[in-house]
Amino acid sequence: MRILVVEDDLDLNRQLCQALEEAGYVVDKAFDGEEGHFLGDTEPYDAVVLDIGLPQMDGLSVLERWRRSNRNMPVLILTARDRWSDKVAGIDAGADDYVAKPFHMEEVLARVRALVRRAAGLASNEIVIGDVVLDVRAGKVTLAGQAVKLTSHEFRLLSYLMHHKGRIVSRTELVEHLYDQDFDRDSNTIEVFIGRLRKKFGGNLIETVRGLGYRVQEENA
Repeated sequence: MRILVVEDDLDLNRQLCQALEEAGYVVDKAFDGEEGHFLGDTEPYDAVVLDIGLPQMDGLSVLERWRRSNRNMPVLILTARDRWSDKVAGIDAGADDYVAKPFHMEEVLARVRALVRRAAGLASNEIVIGDVVLDVRAGKVTLAGQAVKLTSHEFRLLSYLMHHKGRIVSRTELVEHLYDQDFDRDSNTIEVFIGRLRKKFGGNLIETVRGLGYRVQEENA
């Protein structure tokens, strides 16, 4: 899962990115509204953490422009303002949720998880496919009740496919959502990780749809 953090406070930006990366997300960052708007307008994100009080272009303007351009990724706004009218303005501009500063990092992580989960049409932090259970909150995967050790890339790939179970996901989409903007992207590495996951979970979990991509079915034999 790929997240964009738009926050002008250098320390807070770093803390948010670090916490999200430790939680298993790929994170891009921006420090002003113009840069944030550009990234959100040109790159695919599974969620955005967006500060309202940004230089160059304020967060509400960034959000309104995204929505007018039909950019529909979930957005969590950060605001130092406690007035209910500011929160309403954020929601009306197209935000999906908000957190008022100061906040606990665990709250931000929980709200990001919820946004990603709801965008995928899921009600629980546990995604179950047959004997495979992915616990999004704990960042762990089990097979028939036994923990399976995964690399960060393997976990992100499996998590993305399970979040979108039943849908064919192309290699291009996987590359766009598993690597940040500065990564040397090579779609051929996806096949390597798919092969590793099949060795760990068996060949029935991830289906190759020739010429289109990969799919995790709702149920597996």
